[in-house]
Amino acid sequence: QVQLVESGGGSVQPGESLGLSCAASGIDFLPYTVGWYRQAPGKQRELVAQITRDGSADYAEFVKGRFTISRDNSKNTVDLQMSTLRPEDTAVYFCNLDLRPYYLGSRGANYWGQGTQVTVSS
Repeated sequence: QVQLVESGGGSVQPGESLGLSCAASGIDFLPYTVGWYRQAPGKQRELVAQITRDGSADYAEFVKGRFTISRDNSKNTVDLQMSTLRPEDTAVYFCNLDLRPYYLGSRGANYWGQGTQVTVSS
């Protein structure tokens, strides 16, 4: 059974930093692209960053230069380091592993973690 568990959320002031981590069980992250998404109250879930199996990263424009996604294959985790946080970064952050591009049928599932709250406020 595949499970994704996020950790590291919390409350910070504008300009501060925070790190999130996504740990996988039941599957090896190594072969797949893994993403971080966020959802603010009343808004749609949006992609924040994703990292490929070879470590190539893509970022949403609104976090470029402030957030860094990385993976630790030995720990089977994908981390999101967030700096210079802004109030508009306040959201629930979710880890995502979408296997639909890789497999057909039941193996091609789309997995989400339970989310971790990040609040940026003075």
